[in-house]
Amino acid sequence: VQLQASGGGLVQAGGSLRLSCAASGRTFYGMGWFRQVPGKEREFVAGISWSGSNALYSDSVKGRFSISRVNAENTVYLQMNSLKPEDTAVYYCAAETSYVLPTNPNGIDYWGQGTQVTVSS
Repeated sequence: VQLQASGGGLVQAGGSLRLSCAASGRTFYGMGWFRQVPGKEREFVAGISWSGSNALYSDSVKGRFSISRVNAENTVYLQMNSLKPEDTAVYYCAAETSYVLPTNPNGIDYWGQGTQVTVSS
């Protein structure tokens, strides 16, 4: 099982980026994104259910970020708009095998490698 994240980069404040996470080896009910900055705990950003009908966002990104998935591609996306310098972090893809959304970083079944997002002011 592997989660391959991509799409990070450097962008100016107000800009946009789209992260992708391609899963291989199995399918997952809940998939999502977390982020982490040095010296801080990994924090939940967004999660989505298999059907896409249930999506959750942290308050800090609500209205700016949008999570989606294409099950035929076994891929989850995070569209990030109106980026702020405080969004700068390493972003991690996460996946759950049980019928829950990945919201607790201490209970994640699978992690992808991180992808760096840097937002300049």
